[in-house]
Amino acid sequence: MGSASYFAISLLIIGNLAASLSDVAVKLLNGEVSSFQYIFIRQFLSTLVIAPFWWKQQQEKRRLLNIKLNLLRAHLIIIGSGCMVVAITHLTLATANAVFYAAPLLMLPLSVLLLNEKPSIGRVTASIFGFIGVIVVLRPSEFHWAALFALGTTLTLALFNVTARKLPTQQTVVSTLFWTSLLSIPVSAIVALINWNPISFHQVGLILASAALILAYNGFAVAAYKRAPASNIAIAENSGLVFVVIIGVVWFSEVPDWLTTLGIIMIVLPLMPWRVITCKASYLLRPKPPSERRKNITD
Repeated sequence: MGSASYFAISLLIIGNLAASLSDVAVKLLNGEVSSFQYIFIRQFLSTLVIAPFWWKQQQEKRRLLNIKLNLLRAHLIIIGSGCMVVAITHLTLATANAVFYAAPLLMLPLSVLLLNEKPSIGRVTASIFGFIGVIVVLRPSEFHWAALFALGTTLTLALFNVTARKLPTQQTVVSTLFWTSLLSIPVSAIVALINWNPISFHQVGLILASAALILAYNGFAVAAYKRAPASNIAIAENSGLVFVVIIGVVWFSEVPDWLTTLGIIMIVLPLMPWRVITCKASYLLRPKPPSERRKNITD
């Protein structure tokens, strides 16, 4: 793994730290701001930030393609963000994020149903193992109603990622981000206005911080995956779960018990790039041929 991969891993770790701090901003809102207000303000800010980059593109690249699919994905953002706010407010950061991290595992059955993919036995086994980890984290015997919202976020994240494969290849990443943000504003604005409550500048600041930090994560992630193959650096995404556990312990005194820790490990293990790790280990452990100097000594 070259310097480019190490630099990309550093970018991903910084990005995941930003995403973790975004969750902290939501946690600090403490449920005092309507989820609808949060979603509208965040999406409005995101659109404003992305708009200049979208406008700089050539006219044909700015076009909206497959409006139905983009509308679906925009409203998945609304639903997922609303569920995320409720989950983070009422669950510990570690518990909520552990469930969020199960989204890639949920993508497997969705890809079978929606894309007619045929996963390998290994992937199926890994996904089942990860889902058991989710059950361990949530513990049905101590089930909290907010866990349903965490699962809602996980489902929308998985659907959002799976439907990305159906996006037209002519639609650029910048245009996709712009249109999904813009198309989410009308519904989120209407619902936010209906449920609008007085909001302080401090709360607006937390929402803006959350939005900016999420955009920062997206920027760091795009930069990282452009610099190195995903299989080499995806492991760094797990740093986000480490960050939220540490922040939860230090900032909110949310110390995970051993079952939660076990469940988190079970969720993370199937997401590890084991093929790459195995190849790297085999390469490092292989016997090295004798050097020319050594050959000369023994001759």
